[in-house]
Amino acid sequence: MSKIDTARVLSIIPPMTQLNTPYPSTAYLTGFLRSQGVQAQQSDLALALMLKLFSKDGLLDIRKKIDKIPPKKRTPQVALFDATFDRYLSTITPTMAFLQGRDSTIGHRICSRNFLPEGERFAQLDAYVDDEGGDPLAWAFGALGMQDRARHLGTLYLNDIADVIREAVDSRFEFVRYAESLAMSQATFDPLARALAAPTTLVDDYLAELTLQSALQHQPNIVLLSVPFPGAVYAAFRIAQTIRRQYPDMVIALGGGFANTELRELKEPRVFDYFDFVMLDAGERPLLALLEHLKGKRSQQRLVRTFTRVDGAVKYINFVEPEVPFGEVGTPTWDGLPLDRYLSLLDMLNPMHRLWSDGRWNKLTVAHGCYWKKCSFCDITLDYISRYETTTAEVLVDRIEAIIAETGQTGFHFVDEAAPPKALKALAEELIRRNVSISWWGNIRFEKTFSPDLCRLLAESGCIAISGGLEVASDRLLTLMKKGVSVEQVAKVTQSFTEAGVLVHAYLMYGFPTQTVQDTVDALEYVRQLFDNGCIQSGFFHRFACTVHSPVGKNPEEFGVTLEKLPEISFATNDIGFIDPTGVDHDALGRALNKALYNYMHGIGLDDDVRVWFDSKVPRTTIAKHRLAKALQQY
Repeated sequence: MSKIDTARVLSIIPPMTQLNTPYPSTAYLTGFLRSQGVQAQQSDLALALMLKLFSKDGLLDIRKKIDKIPPKKRTPQVALFDATFDRYLSTITPTMAFLQGRDSTIGHRICSRNFLPEGERFAQLDAYVDDEGGDPLAWAFGALGMQDRARHLGTLYLNDIADVIREAVDSRFEFVRYAESLAMSQATFDPLARALAAPTTLVDDYLAELTLQSALQHQPNIVLLSVPFPGAVYAAFRIAQTIRRQYPDMVIALGGGFANTELRELKEPRVFDYFDFVMLDAGERPLLALLEHLKGKRSQQRLVRTFTRVDGAVKYINFVEPEVPFGEVGTPTWDGLPLDRYLSLLDMLNPMHRLWSDGRWNKLTVAHGCYWKKCSFCDITLDYISRYETTTAEVLVDRIEAIIAETGQTGFHFVDEAAPPKALKALAEELIRRNVSISWWGNIRFEKTFSPDLCRLLAESGCIAISGGLEVASDRLLTLMKKGVSVEQVAKVTQSFTEAGVLVHAYLMYGFPTQTVQDTVDALEYVRQLFDNGCIQSGFFHRFACTVHSPVGKNPEEFGVTLEKLPEISFATNDIGFIDPTGVDHDALGRALNKALYNYMHGIGLDDDVRVWFDSKVPRTTIAKHRLAKALQQY
């Protein structure tokens, strides 16, 4: 590898990540590298690919692919797209402009339901029709305004086209989980290697074209690919493959959340046909070490948390050096990213989920890691959780003001695992003291420190929404999880936020080790009472997954389960199967839980016995019907 005199770094966001706002990793890395005097640029190829596919030229290319499919082999959605192609072609540009906030007036035509062609995704609107057959969207979380209705309809329209791409062009295509199965917990590299060696699709060809355009524009000699999720891995390897073929001497490094969790046991040499280096955990110190190495100022043996290939074998090198303090990582920058081209989507009418996909949020971290770091289902052994560091409120507000000055936007999503209440209090007081007006939301633990006074203070500082893990609403299981909260405490905290005018979202879990059917019924009763008492307005149930880095994965006997044997790992590992002696059919229970939750968020069924949601016979709840109401009255 030849010596580099001046580093020119390009950080790339690979497809697919969020479409409404840039994923923050490149903004952090670019801001940090510039603070160190490094020439650093960034590019969002996830957005670029989306905009190229969902354009007139993109639709015309998709149509050419459909022409090669015999009519009898076309799916209903593909057939509809082909039959109504002229309408798709005439509506794609104005709809994209509307979703980007550049043409609001077309929203009236979108709402008319006579403008956009409507495929299979629009069938879900039937779920909103009331008993009198009224407007399908009139009562979805309150009466949606015209712009919101149009945004929801426009999102369904894009989903229809995405289905066509998946069914006729590239079977792996998704807006978020693109080719996810090729990378998630894949013990070997073989599935991904076969996909990368296969003939390219239209999506692959577009991505290669965009990759070369970005490389030509920025002229880097070092490319960083930050991969947060398994659904961005395939595209990251395709990007690296394209760069390697065109620019064989360019240095390419892989990092991000996927590497940090799933590649810690990496032994596969073929990964380094695409990447020169794979880095783990916070990227600041490993990058500084790599830059010194490439300039000839540091030996390979003094790289930090870095995999590379040496004499045909994978070698992990970790010369131990202090981390860059959180207060010195610099201010993220979005310079170079087309902030006016991101799309505000409205896929789900869940009021909290829309914050994830609707509007562009400046993403910022209040503290590094988690101050609690005890939850038994969490990856508490990994750096992004275990290393807890804070900085001052003054530094945080300095960063906020700098970001507002750069972007012109005042919405912030604090992306902490669990933002510490002490730091949030200091931040709120500093925002108010400086008279800085922002809107912000983030994730917390529902701990007793969040008093009514603190909740009001946070609301005054701009807090509009809070999410937190209630997990399984069972005091026994919360204790087993080491959550450090009780159901009644959660009710008190969430009520305080609600009364302060803050939207509250609860992350809910089912299928935790030793969870019985009775536990599940009782947990749903608690959830019903939380909605009925106005404590929470939004929630989401997810199935518990055991990871190799969590306390359950490391000490399964403490949780009454037996782990399934893992195959020999040479590539990725994260989730691990387990055998729970309770033998509960959690999948069947999960369907009932999600059905109930969907209705509770619409204010439906809150007076019904929770057993009505289950398809099979389940026991009566052991929780008194007004238990939380009485606890809140005492509070």
